[in-house]
This record gives sequence, structure tokens and C-alpha cells, in this order.
Amino acid sequence: QVELVESGGGSVQAGGSLKLSCTVSGYTYSRHCMGWIRQPPGKGREGVAAIDDDGVTSYADSVKGRFTISLDNAKTTLYLQMNGLKPDDTAIYYCAADPEWCRPGTVVTGGPFMFGHWGQGTQVAVSS
Repeated sequence: QVELVESGGGSVQAGGSLKLSCTVSGYTYSRHCMGWIRQPPGKGREGVAAIDDDGVTSYADSVKGRFTISLDNAKTTLYLQMNGLKPDDTAIYYCAADPEWCRPGTVVTGGPFMFGHWGQGTQVAVSS
């Protein structure tokens, strides 16, 4: 059974940094298509960043230049380095993965988010 567990969320002031981690277990597929999706309070989910099986990354316009998605060489941990955080970045952040649905462009332009496996989310709160 595939399990994704996020960690690293917390409360920071505007301008600060956080690094989210997503530990993947039970994922026996050879292909890794992964992403970070967030849900701000009272709003729908929005794609933040995605990485395809070749390691090509994509970012939402709102986070370009501030966030970096990466996958470790063992492909067991997905990261999201977040710098220059803004109050608008406040949200629950979810990691997601799928061996077949691999559309980073779709992820970062509003979805739909057709990943088959999701984590439980980690809260990020940015104060002004």
C-alpha cells in the first residue's frame, strides 16, 4: 500500500523559509510523477509545483523564483523548499504521486489533479 507522509509545516513570518518533506513508502512503480498542491483557508486546491519522471519541474506563477521542488536520488522523499514566504502562501500543503498521470503543466495551471496517491497534508501559516 502506497503511503505519503508530509512534514515540515509550521508558522513563520513573511519573508521566512520552510522546507516541506514528503516521505513515500510502498511505492513500487518504476515511474514517479509527483507534485505539491495546496488548499488555502476557505478556497479550493491549487497546484504549486510538480516534477515529472525525467526530473523536469514546473511551478505556478505565484511561486516561481521562491519555491523549489526536488526528489531525492532514491525517489523516496519529495521536497518543497519555500523561500520568501508571503501571507498568501498560508494553506494546507499536500504531496501527491502517480505512476501514470504525469502532467506537470496541468498541475501548476489549476488542475484537475488526477494523482492516485495523496498525503494527509501539512499546515503552513505565514503571518505579516
